[in-house]
Amino acid sequence: MSETERSNFIWDAIREDLAQGRYAEVHTRFPPEPNGYMHIGHCKALIMDFLTAEKFGGKCNLRFDDTNPAKEDMEFVRNIEKDIHWLGFDWTGGLFYASDYYDACYKIAEDWIRRGLAYVDELSKEEMRAYRGTLTEPGKNSPWRDRPAEESLDLFRRMKNGEFPEGSKTLRMKIDMASPNLVMRDPAMYRILYKEHWRTGKKWCIYPMYDFSHPIGDALEGITHSLCSLEYEIHRPLYDWVVEHAANMLPAKPRQIEFARLNMTRTVMSKRYLRQLVEGGYVSGWDDPRMPTLSALRRRGYTGAAIRDFVDRIGMSKADSVVDFALLESCVRDDLGEKSPRAMAVLDPLKVILTNWPEGETKTLTMENHPDHPEMGTHAVTFGRELWIERDDFMEEPIKKYQRMFPGNEVRLKGAYIVRCDGCEKDADGNVTAVLCTVDFDTESGTPGADRKIKGKTLHWVSAADAVAIEARLYEPLLADEEGIEAEDETAEGEEGAAPVKKDFISRLNPDSLKVVKGWAEPLVRDAEVGSTWQFLRTGYFCKDPDSTDALPVFNRTVGLRDTFAKQAKR
Repeated sequence: MSETERSNFIWDAIREDLAQGRYAEVHTRFPPEPNGYMHIGHCKALIMDFLTAEKFGGKCNLRFDDTNPAKEDMEFVRNIEKDIHWLGFDWTGGLFYASDYYDACYKIAEDWIRRGLAYVDELSKEEMRAYRGTLTEPGKNSPWRDRPAEESLDLFRRMKNGEFPEGSKTLRMKIDMASPNLVMRDPAMYRILYKEHWRTGKKWCIYPMYDFSHPIGDALEGITHSLCSLEYEIHRPLYDWVVEHAANMLPAKPRQIEFARLNMTRTVMSKRYLRQLVEGGYVSGWDDPRMPTLSALRRRGYTGAAIRDFVDRIGMSKADSVVDFALLESCVRDDLGEKSPRAMAVLDPLKVILTNWPEGETKTLTMENHPDHPEMGTHAVTFGRELWIERDDFMEEPIKKYQRMFPGNEVRLKGAYIVRCDGCEKDADGNVTAVLCTVDFDTESGTPGADRKIKGKTLHWVSAADAVAIEARLYEPLLADEEGIEAEDETAEGEEGAAPVKKDFISRLNPDSLKVVKGWAEPLVRDAEVGSTWQFLRTGYFCKDPDSTDALPVFNRTVGLRDTFAKQAKR
């Protein structure tokens, strides 16, 4: 069942809303914060927001929640836009920014102060945290909670005019410090921040908090259904409170529906921790192929279609769960298996010398580009006296059930001949430097003799006469253990009273997450386009990296092969 046909509890709720006349159309939005690159954990919300609009013939906005200029950048905006298009979506409802509504937020803030719904507070971050209380104990009112509205209004305007230092004052909603929901205990609305905004410049030195500006943006844009992950469920009463108490200035009341967020094994799902990896130099950048960002996955060779298939397979539910990273890899294999041309590459080379092949003589053989898609054509390869094979395809003293090259055994060389291993050459330290074989000339691929049955396996190879030197980057998960690092409620970043980050994950990084090897490949990969993906036979799927040069093509291993050795041998 396709993603457009499969139902879920969100779409069932929307159908009921439309049937009951609560809304005449469906209008969703995707509201990323431009303070980093989007990662795989964001895809569930992204795809649900855009796909829901498509499903019901509605519109979806893209709105950047740019309320923290200290960590935002146009680079992040442009990359997020690129990611959305890569996944096959467009913002049919328009492109917006939270900063578009700064004037509206300010007017609502002054209105609330006059109505006794907000006040200027002077507690420090530490004091605010202490006054907030706990899950089992109510909070305490701030000493400034009941200051006259006229005084708070004057102080707020002076905050806007830049008369006070950062951290000295905040504007808070006056709700209920005894609420069982900690989010409702007089949350902050505005803080002082002397940072020039990348869109509004120096106009503002006070900035609205996410929990205040976010529901206002939804309401001003006429959003009908605010779809978000489950950590925002606790924020829903606050969002409803904001819209209800600003109803005289807002045209709509969105309905928020939450779903379980995406958590995966061996994957870092927290943007602030990914930022730490980048800024600490643990990775080469946001698009380092070891990162779970969409930019990194694209560079590694993942496809938008595979990501959408992955989100479709895990489905939508309210129950938190952890998805095995292997499922994502399976979706990538399924997609690339149908699209990627085949080629031969040897990543740990060992030379083979065909002792009965005439020196200086070569033969041109024809190889299929894809075993299941003849329309993808063929390509020519050179076969000669000296070849490269994988080092682990030879053992001088074979282990039990080993069916590759060893003295006296026959193997088939992919698309070429059956050869018999006769022995090997070694250096002074006893290391094998070359394998010596003889060719059975009557077994050329495509001739009757090629059907001769042997016990040995089919091996891939590359002709030494025209092989292209390549660099292969072999990636493993960033984390050494199976447990992933879940996304947190990152709306709290930079907010007054927000708890500091305590989790130490650097010690959990996998020291073997990247291995760089030099090998040989068929000549046709030299001219492959950057970003193109190939299946290197019996090795995996590889994507040509932007670091490639004419002298040294670089390939990132996208994912290893799921297929059995025997199945690959047939191909």
